[in-house]
Amino acid sequence: MDYRRKRRLTFFTIGLIFLMSGIEYAVILPTIWRYLQTLDAAPYFLGLSLSAFSFSGLLAGPLFGLWSDRTLGTKKIILFANVFEIVGNLMYFMGYSKWLLLGSRLVAGIGTGAGSSIFGFLTRNTAPEDRSTVFAAVMACRQAGLLIGPAFNIFLRLCDFQVGPFTVNKYTSPGLFMCLLWILLQFAVLFMYWDFTPQDDRRQGDGAVRDELDEEEEDNEEAKPLVRPNELSGSYGTVTSVHSRASSLANGEVTRVPPPPEDVSSSPFKNFSASREFLREEVVVLLAAQFITLFNQTALETMVTPLTQKYFNFGELENSIMYCICGVEVIAGFVFVRWLSKRVAERVVLAVGLILCNISCVWCLIFLANPQGGFAWQLAEFIIGVFLQVLGLPFVAVAQVSLFSKITSQKTQGFSQGIRRSVGGLATILGPLWAGGLTSDLYVMMGVMMGLLVLLTIMMMVSYERLVEPVTVDSPTGAESED
Repeated sequence: MDYRRKRRLTFFTIGLIFLMSGIEYAVILPTIWRYLQTLDAAPYFLGLSLSAFSFSGLLAGPLFGLWSDRTLGTKKIILFANVFEIVGNLMYFMGYSKWLLLGSRLVAGIGTGAGSSIFGFLTRNTAPEDRSTVFAAVMACRQAGLLIGPAFNIFLRLCDFQVGPFTVNKYTSPGLFMCLLWILLQFAVLFMYWDFTPQDDRRQGDGAVRDELDEEEEDNEEAKPLVRPNELSGSYGTVTSVHSRASSLANGEVTRVPPPPEDVSSSPFKNFSASREFLREEVVVLLAAQFITLFNQTALETMVTPLTQKYFNFGELENSIMYCICGVEVIAGFVFVRWLSKRVAERVVLAVGLILCNISCVWCLIFLANPQGGFAWQLAEFIIGVFLQVLGLPFVAVAQVSLFSKITSQKTQGFSQGIRRSVGGLATILGPLWAGGLTSDLYVMMGVMMGLLVLLTIMMMVSYERLVEPVTVDSPTGAESED
């Protein structure tokens, strides 16, 4: 199988992984609240269960990222992480008690740690100018899962049979269903995923240049080839890059450029300083954006199912349809951001997202904290609030992850992405806990969310000039450029 086909299949499999994570979220979230109620769990157990999933992911992310940075491989990491997803969802299906349910989300959350390795892999193997587009596509796959998941839930809610000692019903069936899907994904990763590096890209480019030269030599036998297939030497031993070779051939001349960086066999963490890497102003702003937006998002998601049950008497079907509609909106948002990121800077996209998030939070604070009017007016207030909240997410999500990948070292990108995802994991732990304990006092809950957004907006305004890709960046091979 040729390199290009392997590359396409690998990126397709990455899309499947994120699609699966979205399906799991959309299948389990609408039903877990009622599931816990059948197990006589207190209301705070909803927040605990959602937070447990994020807590284990928070711990696993940097470890898996560290593993991928040292080995430059992700396939084994993904296969290993998926085992936890399989076991965790099997435990969720068994569901003997609320504690087993809590433990199931804790185990399944470990599997999400592979995401940091995948983002590191994508960063190492994509050009900076294409990164926003690639990240938007990957994140859209997860949102597609959020869209598809509720459709599965419509059928899963009809389950009512026994598998040995276990009961398969509308609450336990999501766990069994996701367990089977993760097992299928294991086979997809085994047969459709390959670990490749920027060196493979360079060798592929070398082969393309050699083919071009061979064709040119055949067309003009009398003319000497401008360069040799295996060696392009300049004065003092300089070597032209693949990109410059192609442009030189087009112009009929060979341009001599500095040599490409050599493969570095030493540890990527040599001379690495966590404080120097993560305590820079622009990095702190992006990590704050990751934390605050995810904190607010998960807090609102935790609040939504009790709120719809209280005011609109929504059940599993209605909640699933609601999440399905939100999925359509988010995918449309990612498609728009993918288009927009090619035309404006990422910090502009981030600013637009923050403006939308502020408008959403103000609306929710005014209209959802204490809904007024009849059923139709309350439902309209709720729909507008959810629409505004979902609208801003793609802008912030894509902009901050793309910028973060550009201003941190590529050599330790897996670990850096693990830290970023751990910060997000901390937010998804605290968000549900915060909302779960304040479902009866929404003014306090949303007031703190509004305060955090205002703080983030001020931070971004102060640091706006620094939220750009630095002039001196890591080369595609992961070696740092020098002035």
